Amino acid sequence: MSDPFLGLTMLIFIVIVIMMGFPTAFTLMGLGMLFGFYAFYNPAEHWIDNRVFDLMVQRTYGAMTNDVLISIPLFVLMGYVMERGALVDKMFYSIQLCFRRVPASLAVATLIVCTFWGIASGLVGAVVVLMGVIAMNPMLRAGYDVKLAAGVITAGGTLGILIPPSVMIIVYAAVAGQSVVKLYAAAMLPGFFLALLYLVYILGWAMINPKIAPALPEEQTRVPVPDWMRSFEALYSRNMLAGLFSALFSPSRAMAIETPEGRLTYWKLIKNTCAALVPFLLTAFTLALVWWYVVIHPQASAEAEAPEGLEELGAPALDAGPAAVDGPTGSFYVTFGIIAAIAAVVLVRYYRTMTTDRLQVVKLLVSSVMPLGILTALVLAVILFGITTATESAAVGAAGAFLLAFQARTLNWKRTKEAVFLTAKTTAMVCWLFVGSALFSAVFAILGGQALVEEWVLALDLTPVQFMILSQAIIFVLGWPLEWTEIIIIFVPIFLPLLSHFDIDPILWGVLVFVNLQAAFLSPPVAMSAYYLKGVSPPQVTLSQIFAGMIPYMLIVILCMVIMYVWPGMALWLPYYLYD
Repeated sequence: MSDPFLGLTMLIFIVIVIMMGFPTAFTLMGLGMLFGFYAFYNPAEHWIDNRVFDLMVQRTYGAMTNDVLISIPLFVLMGYVMERGALVDKMFYSIQLCFRRVPASLAVATLIVCTFWGIASGLVGAVVVLMGVIAMNPMLRAGYDVKLAAGVITAGGTLGILIPPSVMIIVYAAVAGQSVVKLYAAAMLPGFFLALLYLVYILGWAMINPKIAPALPEEQTRVPVPDWMRSFEALYSRNMLAGLFSALFSPSRAMAIETPEGRLTYWKLIKNTCAALVPFLLTAFTLALVWWYVVIHPQASAEAEAPEGLEELGAPALDAGPAAVDGPTGSFYVTFGIIAAIAAVVLVRYYRTMTTDRLQVVKLLVSSVMPLGILTALVLAVILFGITTATESAAVGAAGAFLLAFQARTLNWKRTKEAVFLTAKTTAMVCWLFVGSALFSAVFAILGGQALVEEWVLALDLTPVQFMILSQAIIFVLGWPLEWTEIIIIFVPIFLPLLSHFDIDPILWGVLVFVNLQAAFLSPPVAMSAYYLKGVSPPQVTLSQIFAGMIPYMLIVILCMVIMYVWPGMALWLPYYLYD
């Protein structure tokens, strides 16, 4: 039975019941069964023969056989293992030392760690709680404004749900029937761009009003340089890179230096030299990788796929000749040259003044950031370059997270059990959400609610830009009372059928939704980031102060969306370049 207004009643009921605190998944299933029973009701049949029960079984089976969902438990396990393994403390300390001369250095370090840790774990609650424990008290003790401290932790902690690998992107891909790989590529640049806007805001506010982020005392910015490095500097050179290279060829004086582990060894000289060269090696590797992928890889692929010859019946073979390859445009070579020149100038300036302080900071960064950075880059690279599927990449990430935690000796049997239990709990929640959503949306469509919404939108005679603004505004408003899972599962499917009518790319629209839903974590009254932070903050930090600190970041989210409207290539360039 078709009753469109009854379908709209379902939508109203679901919002009210969820706001009352009932579990979303079972609320979706309950309302779907109730309204579906009415939609399929036939007085001539026994009630147990109602087709809503068949629909429930079919939708459950369809959700459980969705291959896209397999990667969710593995990515979630990767995040929980890292969170339980407590790998972030040393990272925060080393990054804070690296940016010790920058205004609001603690806030800048907090944002960078939140971004980096969010990418690795993808868990908003875990990142906000962890950074609240690690960074909130140091910022308050340093005299930072409470709103600044609370805002940077809550806003930075939400970036993990936007920048790949993200569970939210996987859920949207399953709902919209889109490629997880393309969505990952599309969300990459907007995610880092939003983090850059946050950073500009923090630095700008701190420079305009230095009182909100006083300079740290000298004892908190002093780099813990070992005594043997001071002695080494006195024997060889103030420039540690030059001194290390000199010591490699004439190590006799260096080996007379005492360290806490005994005499300085040649192997330790090699390790310190390698650590000093890390900035150069990372820069060279990145530039070489870009050059290989853009210039060399297309030519090699074309040669491998080129036919050896064409032959017609009764005619000699014809040499096909070399395959035509569309190489990069001249603008690429100019841009690449400029970037390489700037990188060379920065590296030369950096190494000219490589003191013991700089070398020690590099060593701290190498030991705390590089292992997790390599794992995260590997997980993303194998997905984006098509080496593995998202599920296989998630398995690599989970295995790597266990290795890092075991290497750091921070993951015991109790923490491993907690990580596995939380993974099973989160995965079960997502699966039941998909079952409930599939049943709810099917009944909603059967009652004619979807058709009514489409007729209403089409009757407005909107342009594509107007429709995008309307849809994103509705999602933004829904983000105030609802969480991202409910919006993606319940309301996004209502808009998806309309995208083809307005000729809107579902990948672009999806990335806009991802950015939009950042505000769902920052918008009262159901701003979960605020409650996560309040739970680990000192008693004097009030919920209203946390809310006040989050408001500017909501405005930055809107600014980012406006820029994406004006320049959609921010989201679409990378997936089209890599896969089309």
